[in-house]
Amino acid sequence: MLTLVLAASAAASLPAAAADRQMMMPIEGAFNVNDAKGRLGDDVKFFFGDQKTPKVLSKITSDSTSQKTNSVGKSPEEACNWAFLSAMLALKKKAESVGANGVINIVSNYKHKEMSSQTEFECHDGNIVSGVALKADFVKLAE
Repeated sequence: MLTLVLAASAAASLPAAAADRQMMMPIEGAFNVNDAKGRLGDDVKFFFGDQKTPKVLSKITSDSTSQKTNSVGKSPEEACNWAFLSAMLALKKKAESVGANGVINIVSNYKHKEMSSQTEFECHDGNIVSGVALKADFVKLAE
Protein backbone atom coordinates (compact mmCIF):
# COMPACT_ATOMS: atom_id res chain seq x y z
CA MET A 1 0.00 0.00 0.00
CA LEU A 2 2.82 2.41 0.89
CA THR A 3 4.44 1.70 -2.49
CA LEU A 4 1.19 2.57 -4.25
CA VAL A 5 0.90 5.87 -2.33
CA LEU A 6 4.53 6.76 -3.09
CA ALA A 7 4.07 5.91 -6.77
CA ALA A 8 0.94 8.07 -6.97
CA SER A 9 2.75 10.95 -5.24
CA ALA A 10 5.68 10.74 -7.61
CA ALA A 11 3.39 10.68 -10.65
CA ALA A 12 1.44 13.69 -9.37
CA SER A 13 4.64 15.70 -8.96
CA LEU A 14 5.69 15.21 -12.59
CA PRO A 15 4.67 17.98 -14.98
CA ALA A 16 1.63 17.13 -17.07
CA ALA A 17 2.23 16.77 -20.76
CA ALA A 18 0.58 19.88 -22.17
CA ALA A 19 -0.97 19.69 -25.59
CA ASP A 20 0.25 22.18 -28.18
CA ARG A 21 -1.50 21.46 -31.43
CA GLN A 22 -0.57 23.72 -34.33
CA MET A 23 -3.69 24.50 -36.32
CA MET A 24 -4.23 26.47 -39.51
CA MET A 25 -7.54 28.29 -39.29
CA PRO A 26 -9.51 30.22 -41.94
CA ILE A 27 -9.38 33.99 -41.46
CA GLU A 28 -12.83 34.43 -43.00
CA GLY A 29 -14.31 31.92 -40.56
CA ALA A 30 -12.87 33.85 -37.62
CA PHE A 31 -14.32 37.11 -38.97
CA ASN A 32 -17.78 35.51 -39.14
CA VAL A 33 -18.09 34.62 -35.43
CA ASN A 34 -18.02 36.46 -32.09
CA ASP A 35 -19.25 39.67 -33.81
CA ALA A 36 -15.66 40.10 -35.02
CA LYS A 37 -16.58 42.36 -37.96
CA GLY A 38 -18.72 44.58 -35.75
CA ARG A 39 -16.11 44.78 -33.01
CA LEU A 40 -13.30 45.61 -35.45
CA GLY A 41 -15.39 48.21 -37.31
CA ASP A 42 -14.46 49.98 -40.54
CA ASP A 43 -12.07 52.72 -39.38
CA VAL A 44 -8.96 50.54 -39.75
CA LYS A 45 -8.48 48.29 -42.80
CA PHE A 46 -6.67 44.95 -42.43
CA PHE A 47 -4.63 43.13 -45.10
CA PHE A 48 -3.11 39.68 -44.62
CA GLY A 49 0.11 38.37 -46.13
CA ASP A 50 0.75 39.86 -49.55
CA GLN A 51 -2.84 40.99 -50.17
CA LYS A 52 -3.09 43.96 -52.52
CA THR A 53 -3.67 47.19 -50.61
CA PRO A 54 -4.69 50.71 -51.52
CA LYS A 55 -1.72 53.04 -52.05
CA VAL A 56 0.43 53.26 -48.91
CA LEU A 57 1.11 56.95 -48.19
CA SER A 58 3.45 56.26 -45.28
CA LYS A 59 4.60 53.47 -43.00
CA ILE A 60 4.27 54.46 -39.37
CA THR A 61 5.64 51.45 -37.47
CA SER A 62 5.66 47.68 -37.14
CA ASP A 63 4.59 45.69 -34.11
CA SER A 64 3.43 42.28 -32.95
CA THR A 65 0.94 40.86 -30.50
CA SER A 66 0.54 37.49 -28.83
CA GLN A 67 -2.90 36.76 -27.40
CA LYS A 68 -4.07 33.77 -25.42
CA THR A 69 -7.53 32.58 -24.43
CA ASN A 70 -8.86 30.01 -22.01
CA SER A 71 -9.66 26.90 -24.05
CA VAL A 72 -11.33 24.91 -21.28
CA GLY A 73 -14.80 23.88 -22.42
CA LYS A 74 -14.28 25.28 -25.93
CA SER A 75 -13.65 23.42 -29.15
CA PRO A 76 -10.23 24.14 -30.70
CA GLU A 77 -11.99 26.22 -33.38
CA GLU A 78 -13.85 28.32 -30.81
CA ALA A 79 -10.73 28.93 -28.74
CA CYS A 80 -8.61 29.81 -31.79
CA ASN A 81 -11.26 32.21 -33.12
CA TRP A 82 -11.40 33.99 -29.75
CA ALA A 83 -7.59 34.27 -29.59
CA PHE A 84 -7.55 35.57 -33.18
CA LEU A 85 -10.16 38.22 -32.38
CA SER A 86 -8.16 39.30 -29.32
CA ALA A 87 -5.04 39.64 -31.50
CA MET A 88 -6.93 41.61 -34.15
CA LEU A 89 -8.39 43.94 -31.51
CA ALA A 90 -4.85 44.51 -30.19
CA LEU A 91 -3.69 45.41 -33.73
CA LYS A 92 -6.66 47.78 -34.12
CA LYS A 93 -5.89 49.47 -30.79
CA LYS A 94 -2.24 49.92 -31.81
CA ALA A 95 -3.28 51.33 -35.21
CA GLU A 96 -5.58 53.86 -33.55
CA SER A 97 -2.88 54.86 -31.05
CA VAL A 98 -0.33 55.62 -33.79
CA GLY A 99 -2.77 57.26 -36.22
CA ALA A 100 -2.76 54.45 -38.79
CA ASN A 101 -5.80 53.66 -40.92
CA GLY A 102 -4.33 50.43 -42.30
CA VAL A 103 -2.65 47.33 -40.93
CA ILE A 104 -0.83 45.50 -43.71
CA ASN A 105 1.47 42.51 -44.13
CA ILE A 106 -0.29 40.74 -41.24
CA VAL A 107 1.45 37.39 -40.68
CA SER A 108 1.24 34.73 -38.00
CA ASN A 109 4.30 34.97 -35.78
CA TYR A 110 4.02 32.15 -33.23
CA LYS A 111 7.27 31.86 -31.24
CA HIS A 112 8.74 34.41 -33.71
CA LYS A 113 8.34 32.03 -36.66
CA GLU A 114 6.55 33.83 -39.50
CA MET A 115 3.82 32.17 -41.55
CA SER A 116 2.26 34.34 -44.23
CA SER A 117 -1.14 33.65 -45.77
CA GLN A 118 -3.97 35.68 -47.25
CA THR A 119 -6.54 33.13 -46.06
CA GLU A 120 -5.30 31.39 -42.89
CA PHE A 121 -3.81 32.17 -39.49
CA GLU A 122 -1.79 29.90 -37.20
CA CYS A 123 -3.17 28.98 -33.80
CA HIS A 124 -1.70 26.78 -31.10
CA ASP A 125 -4.38 24.96 -29.14
CA GLY A 126 -3.62 23.52 -25.73
CA ASN A 127 -5.57 21.72 -23.05
CA ILE A 128 -6.02 24.92 -21.04
CA VAL A 129 -4.90 27.82 -23.24
CA SER A 130 -4.91 28.58 -26.97
CA GLY A 131 -2.85 31.31 -28.57
CA VAL A 132 -2.45 33.40 -31.69
CA ALA A 133 0.52 35.67 -32.44
CA LEU A 134 0.42 38.23 -35.26
CA LYS A 135 2.93 40.70 -36.66
CA ALA A 136 2.09 43.62 -38.96
CA ASP A 137 2.95 47.03 -40.40
CA PHE A 138 0.87 50.07 -39.45
CA VAL A 139 0.38 52.52 -42.29
CA LYS A 140 -1.49 55.51 -43.60
CA LEU A 141 -3.46 54.38 -46.67
CA ALA A 142 -4.85 56.57 -49.43
CA GLU A 143 -8.61 56.93 -49.00
